[in-house]
Amino acid sequence: MTQTLLVIWHSRTGASQAMAAAAASHPNARLVKACDVLSSDFMAASGYLFVCPENLGALSGQMKEMFDINYYPVLGQIEGRPYASIIAAGSDGEGAQRQLDRIATGWRLRRMTEPRIVNFAAQTPEAILSTKTPSETVLSECRELGDAMVEGILSGVL
Repeated sequence: MTQTLLVIWHSRTGASQAMAAAAASHPNARLVKACDVLSSDFMAASGYLFVCPENLGALSGQMKEMFDINYYPVLGQIEGRPYASIIAAGSDGEGAQRQLDRIATGWRLRRMTEPRIVNFAAQTPEAILSTKTPSETVLSECRELGDAMVEGILSGVL
């Protein structure tokens, strides 16, 4: 197993992509789009950061598809590894977060920090579909989360 953080993302409006890229800025983090993730990526990583939007009260379709494809091939082989999440939401993000946590519980992953839900308050079709740019404060927090997870993994704390 390689000592890395796998940052898996999906984005429709740019927010999740920007937050994932910030979180994966550490040299020992690897950024992979959800549709490109393979079971071997899960096996090679020591921890995971999932970054995606909430769509219609649930995980985005591509993020859910990534979990569907990889769930059984790695079941029982990644237990105990740390994970965290960042959800881009238009309102509360809780539905996507609950769904993600249920999947992680099935894999027996260990949540390393409170869920990070970034609320963009998009409530109209125009606002929901528009490009979103996270604030520099949010991006800094994402970088700090990614760095902390990598350092925890490398030091053996996580």
